[in-house]
Amino acid sequence: MNLRPDPTFHATPKLAMEAPAETLAFTLMLSPDGSQPDGLAVIDVDPGSKSYGQIVHQVIMPNTGDEFHHFGWNACSSALSPLSGHAFLERRYLIVPGIRSSRIYVIDVKEPLKAKIHKIIEPEEVFAKTGYSRPHTIHCGPEGIYVSTLGGGGADGTDGPPGIFIMDCETFEILGRYEMDRGKQDKHYDFWWNLPRDYMVSSEWGLPPQFENGVVPEDLLSNKYGHSIHFWNLRERRNVQTIDLGANHQMALEIRPAHDPAKDYGFCGVVVDTENLQGAIFTWWRKADGTFEVKKTITIDPQPAAADDLPELLKGFGAVPPLVTDIDLSLDDRFLYVACWGTGEMHQYDVSDPMAPKLAGKVEIGGIVKKTAHPGGKRFAYGPRWSRSAATASASTGPTRSIPHGTTSSIPTTRAGTWSWRMRAKMAG
Repeated sequence: MNLRPDPTFHATPKLAMEAPAETLAFTLMLSPDGSQPDGLAVIDVDPGSKSYGQIVHQVIMPNTGDEFHHFGWNACSSALSPLSGHAFLERRYLIVPGIRSSRIYVIDVKEPLKAKIHKIIEPEEVFAKTGYSRPHTIHCGPEGIYVSTLGGGGADGTDGPPGIFIMDCETFEILGRYEMDRGKQDKHYDFWWNLPRDYMVSSEWGLPPQFENGVVPEDLLSNKYGHSIHFWNLRERRNVQTIDLGANHQMALEIRPAHDPAKDYGFCGVVVDTENLQGAIFTWWRKADGTFEVKKTITIDPQPAAADDLPELLKGFGAVPPLVTDIDLSLDDRFLYVACWGTGEMHQYDVSDPMAPKLAGKVEIGGIVKKTAHPGGKRFAYGPRWSRSAATASASTGPTRSIPHGTTSSIPTTRAGTWSWRMRAKMAG
């Protein structure tokens, strides 16, 4: 434990933006068919370095079949909250869950070029202590490390709803479930919070049989995926309100609250509207009486395409849906970035007025039909997702998400995905 707060913790978003640029980033590598172990790569992102953009160290896991996706730190600026009692933690360990194996790796990156496995939490421990499976998103929070899950108990993850569990941020022991009263929440995906105002927002995707072998077309067209967001009293661990976005708004995924805690609003991305194939962004906000409301503030239209160029599920529609997979909000809360995986676009919206976003720009890469080449010449199938880094890197197993050694910024990258309409993203050489 440090004698003073970690210098990479920042009391405000403005201070984080003014911090020195990171020179190293971490990205996950996955084996597309699960035949090889997944890994963690350290990338040189210093433009003045001779090894700029290259992998300078790797940690290859000892198991196969983990399927890495999201990952996060053991500690972050949330530790500065008076609610946490952890102000003197060190940002030292990466928590890397496998969504298929339910195994969790703790990687010591104090010396990034000598990064190594510190601890492995086997799936049996996750099951026994939480009743959950398929760990997914990691957030360092007021009581420890919060881990969202996509599955409940049982072999197929449908024995009870998924949720969040908490790990000790120093010993990495699993402390148990977060929820005391989950209300209507029966699926799970992302979550984030406003610490000073003591509330959390969570979203929902689907249960493991609905995504582990690709999206199930019948379930999608029957509107059986998640379409609600949930608001929680953070310290009481209680769901205080659930808002249904409408059954046609399938897969309410990424949650992005304003970084400035004085701002009582945020955004949620919806993958597809089954009535018209649009992608959508909803703005949510808290009213004076403490209750919440939502409004659809961005719609992204599908793009016409010949049936012969489309996967079987889309042939009858004659169009490519945007498929909004990821969103991210700039640290100054000015721009919202929206990754349209289906059409191969990344949109930038000015959300200075969160109730009236304006398209400010976009870039194209990949796409189910267009397959727009990367500026470097590589051809991509399907589109951008998010990399929290100052640079992307290509590797034989493909980058998923990356996190810089210090603060975070965001740019798009392409990754393989198991929920890809029964298809996989690929990079053609």
